[in-house]
Amino acid sequence: MKYLYIIYQYLIAFPILWVLTMLTAIITIILFPWPNCAFVNWVQKLWSRSFGWMLFLPVTITGKENIKPGQSYVFVANHQSMLDVWIIYGWLPVIFKWLMKAELRKVPFVGSACKAAGHVFVDRSSPMAAKKSLEEVEKVLTNGICTVIFPEGTRTFNGEVGRFKRGAFQIALELNLPIIPISLSGCYEAMNRKAKYVTWHPVHMHIGEPILPEQFDKENPMTTIEMIREEVIKNIQK
Repeated sequence: MKYLYIIYQYLIAFPILWVLTMLTAIITIILFPWPNCAFVNWVQKLWSRSFGWMLFLPVTITGKENIKPGQSYVFVANHQSMLDVWIIYGWLPVIFKWLMKAELRKVPFVGSACKAAGHVFVDRSSPMAAKKSLEEVEKVLTNGICTVIFPEGTRTFNGEVGRFKRGAFQIALELNLPIIPISLSGCYEAMNRKAKYVTWHPVHMHIGEPILPEQFDKENPMTTIEMIREEVIKNIQK
């Protein structure tokens, strides 16, 4: 069954998913004046969920009741796999924008689609550029629009949660927004960073309770950052 599953991925699932990716990008670019409309959001979520469906991955979600409708949040998630992006995009029940490296803007087609979708390219080349990026983030995160950040900065090498960087905390602090930790489980087992194909494995996403701005330790940010990391680790299913 393992080898049939691999053959299925290369001959059927991956080609179909590639076509769906191109169609989703084209629709997003065409509808760029309305990046937050319900239809565009539905198309993007449908595209993301198709990865789980086409690869027969059982996806379960808990903690959706922790999200208050109409409230903007900074979501922070552990980064296990490439699959994380599609699981969060497809099953997180909010409209959100990724914070992306400025270099991705130059990737043909992908950069145009991400810009049309309203995702924010963060430029850290200078303090002035970083400040301008933060101002752009501030314009986006209103009226229930959220953002999702992988504070580890890269996918895990061994399945363990790495050290969290300060970026997500700084944005939440500057914009006075709550932080919600997301705990992903099973993505590493399904497709670690060295894998060339997916191994069947159940995937779970837990949406934690909000950490409110008044709970932030502004004098010692690392205390809050470590607290957020511990919340993520606590809810990872073993």
